[in-house]
Amino acid sequence: SIFMLGEEMPEMGVKNPKAYGGTPVSFYLYVNDVDAFWKRAVDAGARPVMPVADMFWGDRMGKLEDPFGHAWAPAQHMKDLTPEEMQKGAEAFFAQMQTA
Repeated sequence: SIFMLGEEMPEMGVKNPKAYGGTPVSFYLYVNDVDAFWKRAVDAGARPVMPVADMFWGDRMGKLEDPFGHAWAPAQHMKDLTPEEMQKGAEAFFAQMQTA
């Protein structure tokens, strides 16, 4: 998909997410090499929110906030899992979250 994000233009009524105290939207973006994408984004000024990690649904992803306040979740699909494997992974993930 092709999309465009523009700069804040208050005179046109266009504000960036920081003007609203954050964004209600995040972009889940599939890329060919999430680790290389992550490094380029951070080097360009993005703020890491959640580090890149392997997820229970088969993607490797992380979360970033760009300098304008937009939220990004770059991801790379690593492996196909059965519904049973995803369920088991989800249970382990959420159990770990409750003990953290």
